[in-house]
Amino acid sequence: MSEIIQETPLAALHVELGAKMIPFAGWNMPVQYTSIMDEHTAVREAVGIFDISHMGQFFLVGEGAEEWLNTILTNDIAKLEPGQGQYTFMLNENGGVIDDLIIYRQAPGRIFLVVNASMIDEDYAWLEKALPDGLTLTNESDSWAGMAVQGPNSPGAFAALFPGVDLPPRNGLHTWEQDGETLVVCRTGYTGEDGYEFFSSAGNGSAWFQRFVDAGAKPCGLGARDTLRLEVCYPLNGSDLSPERTPRSAGLGFAVSLTKECGFIGKDVVMQEKEDGFKERLIALEYTGKGAPPRAHYEVFTKEGERLTELTSGVLSPSLKQGIAMAYLPVDYAKIGTLVDIDVRGRRFEAKVVKKPFYKKG
Repeated sequence: MSEIIQETPLAALHVELGAKMIPFAGWNMPVQYTSIMDEHTAVREAVGIFDISHMGQFFLVGEGAEEWLNTILTNDIAKLEPGQGQYTFMLNENGGVIDDLIIYRQAPGRIFLVVNASMIDEDYAWLEKALPDGLTLTNESDSWAGMAVQGPNSPGAFAALFPGVDLPPRNGLHTWEQDGETLVVCRTGYTGEDGYEFFSSAGNGSAWFQRFVDAGAKPCGLGARDTLRLEVCYPLNGSDLSPERTPRSAGLGFAVSLTKECGFIGKDVVMQEKEDGFKERLIALEYTGKGAPPRAHYEVFTKEGERLTELTSGVLSPSLKQGIAMAYLPVDYAKIGTLVDIDVRGRRFEAKVVKKPFYKKG
C-alpha cells in the first residue's frame, strides 16, 4: 500500500517560491529553495524561515491539567509559570523515547503542546488512553499553520510585522488577537540561533509566511534545518532518539526530572540506568581530516577494525567545513579524543569523539 503524502497549508507557496519538494515524515516538504549552504548561512548571519506546519498542536484544558501531565512527561511542569514553556519527553514503559516535544503553560489549566509530525497520531493516542475525567485534550493540528523564524535578525522581522507587540523572553509564549485571528509566538528554536515559532490559522498561513519573507526572512528547507540542528547537537527523533534508548543516554538528562514529587511513565527504568551506569552514550564525532560527507546509518569501527555501531546523524558542516556526526558508542569508546573510523560506501575516514556542541555562537 502506498503511503499517503500530506500537504501543509503552505505547499503551493513553497512551489511558487522555487522550493524542491521531497516526502518527509508523511508530508511533502521543501528540502531547499536555493542551496543548503545559502539557507544555512542566512540563519547563522541574518534570518531564515521554515515551514513547521507539519508538526502537531494539541491543547489540554481543565483543572489539574498540569498535575496529570506531570505524570506522563519527564520534565517538571510545576516549574512553569503561565506563559512559559519547556522541552520534555514522552517515554514508554521501558524508558525509551516515544517523542520529544515542547509544552507551554498558557494559563492555569490550559496547556499547549507542539509534537513531532510523524508522532501526531501516536502521541495523541498515548495521551488519550490515560486521560482522566474532567480534562479535555484536542488535536488541532489541521487548524494551524506554523513557521520557525530563526537568526540574529529574527526580532527585527517580528518588529516589522507586529509593531507594538513584544516578543516573549526565551522559552516564553505570547498569544494575541489581530484582525479577528488568534496568533501565537513561542520564543524557542532548533537552530542554535535567536528565533521563535509563529502560529496562525491554516487559512492565513501562506500570507504570513510571505510577509516574513517580505520582511527579509529567507525561505529555508529541511536540508538547512538538518545542518543547523546537528551543528548544535539538537537530536532528531527517529534518528538520534528512539523507543529503545533513554533521553539520559542521549545526554538530555536536563529535561528529565528525577526529583519531582510524582512519578512518570518510564521513571523506574531511568532510575535503574542511573544506578547501574550507562552502557552507551550519544556522542559527537568530527573527522580528523578531509572525507566524504557522513550520513545516518554509516557504520563506525574501532581503529582495529571492530564494528561498534552506526551513525544516527551525519552531515558536512557548512560552518565548520568538516564532516560531523552523532552515534551511540559503548562507554569505553565515548571519551573525548577517542579515535574511530567511519565507513562511507567502502572507504574509511578517521573521526574523533569531541565535546558537544560542534558549533557555538561567537
